[in-house]
Order: sequence, then structure tokens, then C-alpha cells
Amino acid sequence: MNPEVRLVTVQGVAGTGKTLIALASALEQRSDFRQIYLARPIVPLSNKDIGFLPGDIKSKLNPYMEPLYDNLKYIQNTFDERDKDGKKITEMLENEKIVITPLAYIRGRSLSHIFFIIDEAQNLTPHEIKTIITRAGEKTKIIFTGDIYQIDTPYLDTQSNGLSYLIDRMHSHPIHAHITLEKGERSELANVANDLL
Repeated sequence: MNPEVRLVTVQGVAGTGKTLIALASALEQRSDFRQIYLARPIVPLSNKDIGFLPGDIKSKLNPYMEPLYDNLKYIQNTFDERDKDGKKITEMLENEKIVITPLAYIRGRSLSHIFFIIDEAQNLTPHEIKTIITRAGEKTKIIFTGDIYQIDTPYLDTQSNGLSYLIDRMHSHPIHAHITLEKGERSELANVANDLL
């Protein structure tokens, strides 16, 4: 929430609420930004190709973006049906004040006055992290979330992935803040799986 901090990294195991906290924070600060961007790399689970998907580009990308919509719906469901804050989220999506997009679409862009959340950042390379951050224009805030123990590409590991690289390189810079979430909030089953599998 600190306006002086323009870059935040959030690391934690599955179910700790990384994306949810980043999104709730973005919604709380929405008046300070022109748009909220939510993005994630398109990496199939365990890097297994799922084959041909029918439909237009939006239909093909929706399965990868669905977890971001799930978090928005979760926040929306915390409000009463008649509450204007819940309806505001739908309006923001319709008016493109909230934009959910694959990361591949930001190359070459300059993003000013944007609250930019990059989910699943552990699946990015250090070069991709740099490419994203160098898109930041004036008054943009970037949040990277991820779990360095849940990498879905065979070319990266807990040390070589972009999120670990970013945390290591930026840890002492005053423009950066890092948060490590430890307690899983999804369910007891998810916590047991994180611990034992």
C-alpha cells in the first residue's frame, strides 16, 4: 500500500493468498491508477502441451487466465449483492479499468499509471522479468507473485527463475518491498499436500 514502493515481490506456497492480496491491494488503491492489469505467463501445468483449443484467441487464453477471474469473483462475493463495491468490479472489467491479459501481449508497450500484477512469476526467466519491469512508465506499480517451489518449466529451478533473481537483486533497494507468506489459507488438504508431497 506504500506509494513510495513501486515494485513488490510476494512469495509463498500454494494457497497462501498471494494473488488475492495483490488484487485486493490494487482494488483498494484503484483511484491512484488509470488501470489494473493482471497478467500471467502462459505455461501449461508441468509444461505439457494441451493441444489444439477451439475458438478465438480469447477462448484459447481463458483457461490460463481463469485463476485471475476466480480471485476477482472471490473478492466480489465478499460483498452483499446490493453493495456498490461488488458491482464496481463488474463495471471495472466492462470498462477495461481491470484488464486480464497474457504477458506475451505487453512487449513494446509503455505502461503508465498502471497497477500491474504478474502472477506465477516463478515461471519467468530473469530476462523476462527485466523486460516486464522496463515497460513501467510513470506512476506504475508492479507486483510479482509466485511460488519458487512450483515451477512448471523444465528450464528453470528454485534459484534460476526470474522471481528468485528479482528478490535477490532488488532486496536492498528502497523502491522494492518483499513479502513472504507462510500459512496456507486454501484448505487443510492443500496444506498437507504442500508439506508432505
